[in-house]
Amino acid sequence: MIANIVIGAAIFGYATWALVKFVNKSKKGKCAACDLEKSCSSQSQCGSSPK
Repeated sequence: MIANIVIGAAIFGYATWALVKFVNKSKKGKCAACDLEKSCSSQSQCGSSPK
């Protein structure tokens, strides 16, 4: 019984963490949230000049 509760809590905890991370990234905008932001060749499409 306790193992089920721990496993369930771990699953819901991870799901919550992933959802919060996704929402925070989506608030930053398309290019700011991209993992390739520093080396992206299409930054001019995002409204900022290439670095």
